[in-house]
Amino acid sequence: MATVTIRNLSEEAHRALKVRAAQHNRSAEAEMRAILEAAVRPAGRLRLGTALAEIGQKHGVTRSDVKALEQVRDTRPAEPMNFE
Repeated sequence: MATVTIRNLSEEAHRALKVRAAQHNRSAEAEMRAILEAAVRPAGRLRLGTALAEIGQKHGVTRSDVKALEQVRDTRPAEPMNFE
């Protein structure tokens, strides 16, 4: 797990962080983790796998359809483009 050091945090921000942590019944460190997690991993973010599964369900794609596609798919490595 990574360790993060925050330098030059104002006293006002530090005090507000401690108050917010107390309101949520957790330590200031746990509060900072929660704030950072919420900022970089919002609950409403698009989850690509979930979105693709929903599209497949909406259009009636079945496992047998996927298996059929896998059997006819070209598995050779792609050739790089030549611009000359």
